[in-house]
Amino acid sequence: MQLVTEPYLTQVSRLPKTGRHIIAQYDDHSIVVYQAYRPEIGHFATTHNYFGGEFKLDRMSWIKTNFLWMMYRSGWGTKIGQEVVLAIWIQRPAFDEILAAAVHSSFEPELYSSRSEKALKRSQVRLQWED
Repeated sequence: MQLVTEPYLTQVSRLPKTGRHIIAQYDDHSIVVYQAYRPEIGHFATTHNYFGGEFKLDRMSWIKTNFLWMMYRSGWGTKIGQEVVLAIWIQRPAFDEILAAAVHSSFEPELYSSRSEKALKRSQVRLQWED
């Protein structure tokens, strides 16, 4: 899959006006997510085409499916430790599995009967909707 780019003002007219949606570039096989890294990690990945060097699997990771939102959250690449933003292709079945394991980061009364029920649903994946 090749990344498709277009001006935001062109794209925004086609975005859903209400509800929660994952906006991403994807096909049947993969989805593109964005993640910000320290230069040592990001540059290693772009040089070698895989994660290695100082990259650790046990680190907290925030992935975004929207490039502009990742750029905003990383301070446009100026926040310490978030200077390099990468586009990462993830296999669709893996992304779907990650999403299925997610627990909302905030209490959602339409999903959980109580805050304690939400707390009982342990997962390494947090889903945070951006309003």
